[in-house]
Amino acid sequence: MPVPDPKTFARMLQTAQENDYALASINVTSTNTLNAALAAFAESKTDGIIQFSTGGGEHASGPAKDMALGAIALAEYTHRIAAELPIYIALTTDHCVPAKVDKFLRPLIAESKKRVDAGNAPLFNGHMFDGSELPMKENMDISKELLSQMAPLGIVLEVEAGVVGGEEDGIDNTGAEHSKLYTTPEDMVYVYECLKDIGPFTLAATFGNVHGVYKPGNVKLNPKILRDGQAAVVAKYGDAAKLNLVFHGGSGSLIEEIHETLDYGVVKMNVDTDCQYWFTRAIAGHMFENYEGVLRVDGEMGDKKVYDPRSYTKKGENSMKKRVLQAAEELRSLGKSIYV
Repeated sequence: MPVPDPKTFARMLQTAQENDYALASINVTSTNTLNAALAAFAESKTDGIIQFSTGGGEHASGPAKDMALGAIALAEYTHRIAAELPIYIALTTDHCVPAKVDKFLRPLIAESKKRVDAGNAPLFNGHMFDGSELPMKENMDISKELLSQMAPLGIVLEVEAGVVGGEEDGIDNTGAEHSKLYTTPEDMVYVYECLKDIGPFTLAATFGNVHGVYKPGNVKLNPKILRDGQAAVVAKYGDAAKLNLVFHGGSGSLIEEIHETLDYGVVKMNVDTDCQYWFTRAIAGHMFENYEGVLRVDGEMGDKKVYDPRSYTKKGENSMKKRVLQAAEELRSLGKSIYV
């Protein structure tokens, strides 16, 4: 199926919300990592999300070194390939801090507008603005301005209230104040009040989650923060106001903690670090196992079959595919698709 249109993406999120599961959102940086995620979703008949960060977009653009151009190129590739698959693959972008809005988000919104003006669906289903480094009012002021541009195009805005700890893709919150790692119920109500009349949005509320890789149990989460925030929103505005929440920094989380967040309204969980590892782990294994073949040692010619990049990147794709399937299983979305 094609990348979902706005109404279909809204239905994907709503179905996840109503059935207490989340869509795995996989960060990719190349056609190889993108193919790994697509294969996992297609073979298991699971709806999912492909996501690009600013750094991933810049990497994909090669010598152009243009983060927006790289994201557009991978998104267009996804539209082509996804059209041949029996599931829905949505497209979003990851953390975009205020300093990168003009060179990342605005060009992507403009690209979708060109498509919509021509009678087509937008290129992307959603974009994230990460204004968590700003005071809350300033964060929401910029969020409102961006959503007012995105909503008419059918694009969902993801915002962040609170700070996800750790470091990922150039965003370093390792020194963040402890209190900022936990979104308050008042924060969640404020976000809802600021954006509810403009258009569709999702919220990355923080509850001790941390970017990076950690052993299970080392990250101290408090998912009940999500429960309390949802309760505050619903108490003031009714059941229809329940927020679609996003889980960032899931590496090292216990399975019971992940499941608890699903019960509180998480409909999307980002998966990046572990996928990077499993892609690279398989390639490292290939190199160790075929050392004399991948190198021309002592004047020998090596073995073209094992230094052909297709031989080891395919192993990387297959390995990463397994991690994507694990993510979907942990999020209770494995085998679930609204495509009929």
